[in-house]
Amino acid sequence: MKKISIDQHTHHLHAEVRQLYESAFPKEEQIPFDELLELLQKMPISFEAYYEDDTFIGLTIVLRRADFNWFWYFAVNPDKRGCGYGQQILQSLIKQYAYQPLILDIELPTQAGCPNAGQRQRRYAFYLRNGFRDTHTGKSFEGIDYTILMHGDGVFTQADYDQIIHDLRACWQHCPDEDN
Repeated sequence: MKKISIDQHTHHLHAEVRQLYESAFPKEEQIPFDELLELLQKMPISFEAYYEDDTFIGLTIVLRRADFNWFWYFAVNPDKRGCGYGQQILQSLIKQYAYQPLILDIELPTQAGCPNAGQRQRRYAFYLRNGFRDTHTGKSFEGIDYTILMHGDGVFTQADYDQIIHDLRACWQHCPDEDN
């Protein structure tokens, strides 16, 4: 599997990558795609598209930081799910970022009344099977509760999460506020 960096110069790839990005994540969890491309110029973000031969498989977006890497977005093309590609991509990222912890936030699998409880539980189990652990740190945005999972050594705290959000707000003016 090969990967290609997405940036302002890969216009020929944007249509299929954008379509997956906009369909794989709920609207309230997305940074609008054009704003995401602008953030690539302001923040140390690796935005990668994955291909098997010429077939688009998936995408990852990682915010690189001095103390850990935040695995921001990860999606596999719907017609390629269940074929092991997600596992391959995730293991590749774990290896690529093995030098420091890899952090990700996911929808809390136990949030009461959520319409996608089964999907949340499967996603949570997938990451646990791949060596992530729950830090029991989280936030709520737009009525969705999130928990932080971590791969690697160390501790991730609420202060770390708050710092990520602070840094994001400094570069993205439309960053949503946390729920109270």
